[in-house]
Amino acid sequence: MELAVYNIKGEDTGRKVTLSDTVFGVEPNDHAIYLTVRQYRANQRQGTHKAKERSEQVGSTRKLFRQKGTGGARRGDINSPLLRGGATVFGPRPRSYGFKLNKKLVRLARRSALTYKAKNSEIVVVENFDFEAPKTKSFAEIAKKLGVGETKALFVMTEIPYNVRLSVRNLPKQDVLEARKLNTYQVLDARKLVLTEDAVVEINETFEA
Repeated sequence: MELAVYNIKGEDTGRKVTLSDTVFGVEPNDHAIYLTVRQYRANQRQGTHKAKERSEQVGSTRKLFRQKGTGGARRGDINSPLLRGGATVFGPRPRSYGFKLNKKLVRLARRSALTYKAKNSEIVVVENFDFEAPKTKSFAEIAKKLGVGETKALFVMTEIPYNVRLSVRNLPKQDVLEARKLNTYQVLDARKLVLTEDAVVEINETFEA
């Protein structure tokens, strides 16, 4: 598949880039995408939840009443889970929610996501650019002229210049990412992918295997 290359003014430069069929033209695997997105979101969870168990609850350990003869439950001290303010039984403990996936499956999911973007015409290619000084307004103008100003868009570059990184961080709908860090979740989360010319070359070479 060939796509036109635009400049930062939104004008067609007359050049074209080729999207590799082994990356942008595979048979999509929806289940691989599902597993990879699930893994990504699981890895974002901190897992720092914690409830106090009986041995950790602060309170007297004195037995409140005799074992037999009261007709009530033999609940022991005031830290009993049966009492208000008592401990929690089998409460949450700190843990990692992450899980592993086969590398080939992760690669397939990424290629499947990129294929969907290509099929749905949700990829824009722009020439390489940088700023002399960080300016959010300049980046917003580029996004607007490329037709993604009001759209959730992910700009993908080989290396993110410092001034570009500073310029985009206050924009709520635009983000920037290095091509080598591209993952399935972020591809699908963005409504449009804006790839620089160099990023297309790197993606074709890196993700075809």
